[in-house]
Amino acid sequence: MQSDPTRKHLAFHDTDRAMVAMEVNYPDGASTGWHSHPRGQLLYAIEGVMIVRSAEGSWVVPPNRALWFAADLEHEVKMAGEVKIRTIFIDAATIRDLPAKSCVIEVSPLLRELIVAAVRIPLDYPAGSRDDRLMRLIVDEVRESDVLPLHLPVPRDRRIKLICDAITACPSDASAVQEWAERLKVTPKTVHRLFVKETGMTFSQWREQARLLFALRMLASGERIIDIAFDCGYASQSAFTAMFRRHFGRPPSEFYR
Repeated sequence: MQSDPTRKHLAFHDTDRAMVAMEVNYPDGASTGWHSHPRGQLLYAIEGVMIVRSAEGSWVVPPNRALWFAADLEHEVKMAGEVKIRTIFIDAATIRDLPAKSCVIEVSPLLRELIVAAVRIPLDYPAGSRDDRLMRLIVDEVRESDVLPLHLPVPRDRRIKLICDAITACPSDASAVQEWAERLKVTPKTVHRLFVKETGMTFSQWREQARLLFALRMLASGERIIDIAFDCGYASQSAFTAMFRRHFGRPPSEFYR
C-alpha cells in the first residue's frame, strides 16, 4: 500500500516558520499518488524529470526548471529516471508576491544552489538568522524567475476533452479541426471557439504544446531525437528541432544539459 505523502510531510507544514525545505528521492517510474499540501510548494529536482498532473492540467519539470504550486491543489508526481527532489514549502499568507497561479519557472544557478543549501536548514531556524536570510533570498529569486510554457491545460467540456485525450495518447495524430468537427458532429468554428474558451489556446497551440511535453518525457527517457520527432508527427528531425528551438531557445539535444 502506498504511503500518504501529506502525512509523511506533516512536520514540514506544522512548523511556525514561513518557509521550510525538504529532500526526498524516488526511483524511476515511482509516483507520489494524489495528494495536496496546506502550503504553497516550490517543487524542484536536482536530477531526473517530474511529470506532474492536477485538475489545472499537466506539467513536465526537468532539472533546470521548478514548479510553483498553490496551496491545497491536489496533484500527482510521476518520476522519469531517478528523481532527487529538493522542495520548498512556503506559507503564501505570510510571504507575499508569489506567482498567482501554478507555473513552471526557470531555475538560475544561484536559485539551484540556494534550494540545495536550504534542505540542510533545520525546521526551527531563528528569525533574522543567516538561515532565515537564505530562505528569503529564495523568494527574491523566484520573483525574478521567468515563467516558462510547460503547462498543458485540461478542458472540462467533454467534446474538447475527447480531442485532447486522443492527442495525448497519440501525439502524431495529424487530424485537422475539420476532421474532429465531423467526428463530433459540430462545426469547425465551434471546435475553435471551445478550445480557446476551455484552454486559453487554439487547437494548433494546444496540440503543439502536447507534443512538446511528450517530447520532453521521451528525451528524459533517453529516446533518439529522430524517433521522438516521428512520434510527435513531424516529417523530419530538422522540422521538430526548429519547433523545439522556437519554444526553448535551444535544440532538444541540449535541453537537459
